[in-house]
Amino acid sequence: MAKRFPKLEDQHIDFIRAQHLFFVGTAAPIGRVNISPKGMDSLKVLSPRRIIWANMTGSGNETAGHLKQANRMTLMWCSFDKKPLILRVYSTARTIHHDHEDWDALSAEFPNLAAKRQVYDMNIEMVQTSCGFAVPLMDFQSERSTLQDYFEQSRGTAAEDYWSGVNAKTIDGLLTGTPEGNSGERG
Repeated sequence: MAKRFPKLEDQHIDFIRAQHLFFVGTAAPIGRVNISPKGMDSLKVLSPRRIIWANMTGSGNETAGHLKQANRMTLMWCSFDKKPLILRVYSTARTIHHDHEDWDALSAEFPNLAAKRQVYDMNIEMVQTSCGFAVPLMDFQSERSTLQDYFEQSRGTAAEDYWSGVNAKTIDGLLTGTPEGNSGERG
């Protein structure tokens, strides 16, 4: 049976910290709904009502485009080990780009991530838990190093070039707000 909470409780925070994977869901008022898996050490619980997470450079930039239209975001974690649990956090969120006044402070929470594109700052409105009885049991092997390795080795403007060429617009043509891509075309 699902239970609702106004904020993260200590057991929720412990559960989040133990997970290697979370999912983010966003949607603009029109167009496609986006659900993306996220990993690495890219999420921090700052308080029972606030989470930040670093969005890594990737093939899409849907979250940033959606938040420019509607600032709602849902995160979900699910247990793949013995104790079943699904945890959802419903929030409003803001996008912090490299040129934002809060970038330095919030980005510093993730010092070892070379491919940071944005940081999302979430204000938690509701937390929900449910059973997770249908989630399969799976074992964690390791994080992938491919993305981090690529951006550490490429140095220079590889990320910025990618943002302006590929990440400037969502798949529905919405601008994502990346400073380098405000007037760019989708590549």
